[in-house]
Amino acid sequence: MKRFFPYTILLILFYVLPIQAQEANSVFNFLSLPASSHAMAVGGQNISLIEDDPSLVFQNPALASTVSSNTLGLNFLTYMRGNKSGSATFTRAQGERGTWGLGAQFVGYGKIQETNEAGEVQGNSVPLDVAVSGLYSYAFNHRWAGGATGKLIYSSYAGYTSFAMAVDLGLNYYLEESDFSLSFVAANLGGQLKAFHDMHERLPFSLNAGFTKRMGHAPIRWNLTLVDLTHWSKKYFYNAGKDPSFGKILMSHMNVGVEILPTDLFWIGLGWNFRRGYELKAAGSSKLAGLTAGAGLNIKKLCLGISYAKYHVSTPALSLSIAYRLGAQ
Repeated sequence: MKRFFPYTILLILFYVLPIQAQEANSVFNFLSLPASSHAMAVGGQNISLIEDDPSLVFQNPALASTVSSNTLGLNFLTYMRGNKSGSATFTRAQGERGTWGLGAQFVGYGKIQETNEAGEVQGNSVPLDVAVSGLYSYAFNHRWAGGATGKLIYSSYAGYTSFAMAVDLGLNYYLEESDFSLSFVAANLGGQLKAFHDMHERLPFSLNAGFTKRMGHAPIRWNLTLVDLTHWSKKYFYNAGKDPSFGKILMSHMNVGVEILPTDLFWIGLGWNFRRGYELKAAGSSKLAGLTAGAGLNIKKLCLGISYAKYHVSTPALSLSIAYRLGAQ
């Protein structure tokens, strides 16, 4: 029966397509921020990278099956000006095929003054977004792996709070001999248990698909990720009077990246996030707003990564990831 399980998960991922097809405003959008410098370097979102890097499980829980047991990962992201984001995760093998993990993400927005209608200062607030999670992945065989992450999500803004629960489901198919990885993820399936006001809002659900492929024996690896596949819209194009082509609409759901791998210990990555490029260009940023870049080092016990991207016209973002393998010899 286990051999049919990967296909069952795949059917579940695509079953939610018609359910979530209508667009709506969502809350807890901090969950879409990258918690991995490696993923951020090759387009911002990547669900198919096969690396011994625990931060990638935030993108796809199925990838935990490729992470060494007893590995601790930390990530820090300089988000918009004055805001900071970070994450932490720990993974541990269970038996020959299972892996469980714990994780947490946060975004802090600094201290903000509260004023009344007359502009008089009433005090200060410290807005905060937090999510804590537990995951489990299972390698069905030497090619297929699946995983699920359960999340408790909390946000607090100036006295208003909201609480939610969500699940990520992931599936990965990996051919080691050709270094080809194919993944599917349904992220943020769930809902609010407590709303900010009387009206409950949607979570930022996203159905994603992607692959990673190495070019034969060349030290180059290509990445393509399609995101938010249930929300097809023209709203990301702001040129009045111009109807975007299907190709442009498709590209607004696409992240592409390329890695150069001189050795097994070092990588350099470049990527392009089409949607972010369109959005920030319309908001006044440069034509290079969709560019991402980064590099990393992978030694015996330590994994380091640093990357660059832009999420707001005011300032670029930098991400630093550190992983330490506690059980490595």
